[in-house]
Amino acid sequence: MSNHKIGIRRVNVEKILLAAEKIFAEKGYGSTAMADIAEEVQLPRSNLHYYFTTKSELYSAVLFDLLELWKQDALSFETFDDPRVVLSSYIRAKMQRARTRPYGSKVWANEIIHGAPTLGEALDESLYDWAKMKEAKIRQWVEDKRILPVEPSSLLYMIWASTQHYADFDHQVKILNDHQPLSDMQFEKAIQTVTGVILRGIGLQP
Repeated sequence: MSNHKIGIRRVNVEKILLAAEKIFAEKGYGSTAMADIAEEVQLPRSNLHYYFTTKSELYSAVLFDLLELWKQDALSFETFDDPRVVLSSYIRAKMQRARTRPYGSKVWANEIIHGAPTLGEALDESLYDWAKMKEAKIRQWVEDKRILPVEPSSLLYMIWASTQHYADFDHQVKILNDHQPLSDMQFEKAIQTVTGVILRGIGLQP
């Protein structure tokens, strides 16, 4: 396959995944048809099936694509050592992802709420070791007295809950903001607030 064709394929797959995120989030897996996604991405249904044979295959691709994006958002754990820099960078990345990919977060939440019926054991393989590596770094910070004593998994859960709230409950956020989406300035203040509360809770200054 030529580089040109590979490029076209990559672009089309990305468009399909984004469209599928939106439809799965709005309708749920059971109520979504491949035709709905084809209409959203403006491709003939036959073209959609060329890339993804079944709805189940496409749904799995959406979920694993999201997981890879969230792993990218956590690269600060590998790039830096300073807990303030690592966590500030991670929270900002998670908040920005919640704003730019809210449908994906909702699809993920729905899958997990229902016991990960699609991901199944693959979730253990993809998520467990990755999360444990992050917990180990946090635990080392505690042992080195660089942050206050904290249960590493609970800190991660708090970050995930605080940041993904802006995606999973964006309608509620909009209602409480006088029925308007958060402006860029408001969202920046939200990032600073979440970051400040979490960092101060473990003995760090933002």
